[in-house]
Amino acid sequence: MNVNRAEFIKSAVKPADFIRDGLPTAVFSGKSNVGKSSVINRLLNRNNFARVGAAPGKTVHINYFRIDERCYFVDLPGYGYAQVSKAERDRWSALMEQFFAEPRLITLGILIVDARHKPTGDDVTMANWYRAAHCPLVVAANKFDKLKKSEYGPNLERIRETLDFGEDVPVLPFSAEKGTGREELLTRIEEAVTLSAAKGLNTKILRCAQNDK
Repeated sequence: MNVNRAEFIKSAVKPADFIRDGLPTAVFSGKSNVGKSSVINRLLNRNNFARVGAAPGKTVHINYFRIDERCYFVDLPGYGYAQVSKAERDRWSALMEQFFAEPRLITLGILIVDARHKPTGDDVTMANWYRAAHCPLVVAANKFDKLKKSEYGPNLERIRETLDFGEDVPVLPFSAEKGTGREELLTRIEEAVTLSAAKGLNTKILRCAQNDK
């Protein structure tokens, strides 16, 4: 996958705006201050491509970036920002419920958490939404470079236990600042995109065969 071929496509504010063209999607979620946009920027080797907001939690929309004409990076709105009004939280919750109600919109879920801290209740809620969608999932423990070496293993295990994930869900050390974990996360995305594309092709071939009968 050539991540240098990346372009912003649109922002979705309602279900009618969701892209449903069949391209695989890598869906990114995380708290407003966890560095989600920075993670996407690091993956794409861009500065400020996925905008790093000065006022977290103020905008409720879903951003679509098309990567190498092969997939979308889907940036969900951040959550958990204390100063957001109840109305904004309700709008965020409604949009997420509508998005996750269509599991086909998610090829791979990428839940970004803070490696330094125990996942929050909102992180657990997001993990449960991914779980209910039955989609493959990767957890990226961002800000890993801020940890002491003695904290590496215990912190990753705490994340896994709090989110209640088994060994089938990778919990990857990541640093948007240093680049730690970039290649491994890109590999996971590439594998999911390739598998999804292969399944889509097989489905088309099957339909054609059935139509020819």
